[in-house]
Amino acid sequence: MKLLEGKKALITGVANEYSIAYAIAKALFEHGAELAFTYQSERLKEKISGLIEPFKPAFIAELDVSKDEDIARAGQKTLTAWGRLDIFLHCLAFTPKEDLHGDFYKTSRQGFALSNDISSYSLIALSNALLPAFEAAGGGSIIYMTYIGGEYAISTYRLAGVSKAALEISSKYLAQSLGGKNIRVNGISAGPIKTLAARGIRNFSDLQHQAELFMPLRGEMTAADVSGTAVYLASDLSRAVTGEVIHVDKGFHCVRG
Repeated sequence: MKLLEGKKALITGVANEYSIAYAIAKALFEHGAELAFTYQSERLKEKISGLIEPFKPAFIAELDVSKDEDIARAGQKTLTAWGRLDIFLHCLAFTPKEDLHGDFYKTSRQGFALSNDISSYSLIALSNALLPAFEAAGGGSIIYMTYIGGEYAISTYRLAGVSKAALEISSKYLAQSLGGKNIRVNGISAGPIKTLAARGIRNFSDLQHQAELFMPLRGEMTAADVSGTAVYLASDLSRAVTGEVIHVDKGFHCVRG
């Protein structure tokens, strides 16, 4: 049974075929959703266009979330192309390497602002820009990606974790603010998965190995493990769920050794 037949979904954050955003896009498409995508810059457009071709995208929009004009343009393009929006997937994050790997007490003002701007504020700004399209659909589902480093201090995650914490609490206020418009806002806290973004985390392989030792459900986490939960959150099966963070990490969040 296809759970998303007739629904329109805007996907951000696809970097390659191993990314979580790509796995989720594939699952949404298989469940009948019509997809559109964003890319960060003209330099990446050709690569992303080839990658998403199997999904027959309705459109592809340039989106640098550090630019208000790009955010506004993405919202307008979605409304113009579709006249509505049912699903928005936020898979966007960035933390400067020097503030990700350095001692946390040395975090720079500029790095702190940039990390929270891209990783957290972008969810607020894009939700606002996409609001007219959601309202035209009578509501919908906003889904974002997070990580347990936003709940606990993970030595290799540092400022990125602070930005995830800001993202998670922002999503709860968004859920409260948008609930009257029948728009749900939920996060997926994924376990350690080998992605392009994960390569930027120092000693990621060690982190992944240590997590696997304690996960109640054994085996390596993959991006495909996350996609089923995204389909649920995008579908009407989750119509009464908002302001939630669902851990998809084989139970790692519930154990401490």
